[in-house]
Amino acid sequence: MVHIIGHRGGRNLWPENSLLGFRKLGQMPVDGVEFDIHLTRSGEMLVIHDPTLDRTTDSQGLVSDLSPGKHREISLKDSDGEAIPTLEEVLAVFRDTPLELHIELKTHADGTPYEGLAAKAFAAVERLGLLERSILTSFHPDVLADIRKAAPGIRTLSSFDAKSAERLGLASGLSLMKQCSDIIAIERSLLQAKWDEITKLVPLDRLGAWVPNEMSDLEYWLAKPIRQITTDRPDLALQARR
Repeated sequence: MVHIIGHRGGRNLWPENSLLGFRKLGQMPVDGVEFDIHLTRSGEMLVIHDPTLDRTTDSQGLVSDLSPGKHREISLKDSDGEAIPTLEEVLAVFRDTPLELHIELKTHADGTPYEGLAAKAFAAVERLGLLERSILTSFHPDVLADIRKAAPGIRTLSSFDAKSAERLGLASGLSLMKQCSDIIAIERSLLQAKWDEITKLVPLDRLGAWVPNEMSDLEYWLAKPIRQITTDRPDLALQARR
């Protein structure tokens, strides 16, 4: 059975990377959740996708520049005044669920890795006894290599898209990602266009597609013999799988 992973907590249903969305998703019979973490200068791990606050909150500026506790004064857009959650708060939501936790380690706005983020994320999931259900993910080979060093034993996932293929080469990039990750999740249009080439390089049980959201697209990918899909519409994905 193809696993269904709720992207950013199901961002087409609820505010992305919000505690509301995570709680709602945790009540659904999906297989996992995907969310993103940034690191502030004060060492707080915040669950937010962009390196800046502008798109998803009522504030502006770099996430990394936030002073301790400042995130609690910032509201997520389209929410009822909900603040940016911390990694620990999100892990607490899913602690008593069976869901896989796909935790993407983001980078600074210039693409450079956050120093020490892999080790801090590893320590957080270990502290709550969630190592077996946690997967640390990234688009960047250097971040994934850092995870291997700082968090030995935890599973890893590489995200890969057309920009990745342009930067690294399709075959060489996927070969590199296979060395530093257990799962490779590929943007759906690239995966569809290069299916034969990709599946010669990546075993199907290590392959995922992101991010199908329409019913026809969900049905297409759920019929493929891959490990997982990551979707903004987990409700439709569950309908399609049924």
